[in-house]
Amino acid sequence: MLLHGGGRCCSHEDEKTRWLAGVDLGAARSVSRVVLRLPAGWGARTQTLSLQAGADGSTLTTVKAAAAYAFDPAADNTVTLTLPATVQRWFRLTVTANSGWPAGQLSEFEVRSS
Repeated sequence: MLLHGGGRCCSHEDEKTRWLAGVDLGAARSVSRVVLRLPAGWGARTQTLSLQAGADGSTLTTVKAAAAYAFDPAADNTVTLTLPATVQRWFRLTVTANSGWPAGQLSEFEVRSS
């Protein structure tokens, strides 16, 4: 099952740590991975990302600790975050660094079940 929260999104250049994108699945669901994309024509870059999740939009816990992920046009500018089995409703992505721009960047945020 594909659960998608889309829309091109960038944080403001003056903000170094940025809550970039969030997805509300409408109900708690089993999730095993999150797929992130940048536009195919963009150059390579590395972004430091972390992922939080929770049953409601205000109480979130980290399900993927901050780490650097490479977005590479040769790999369709796609990054997949594999998660331990979790049942959650809300997901939020935070970007703390980006080698290609002074702010976080994302064009697609897909939350997927097994």
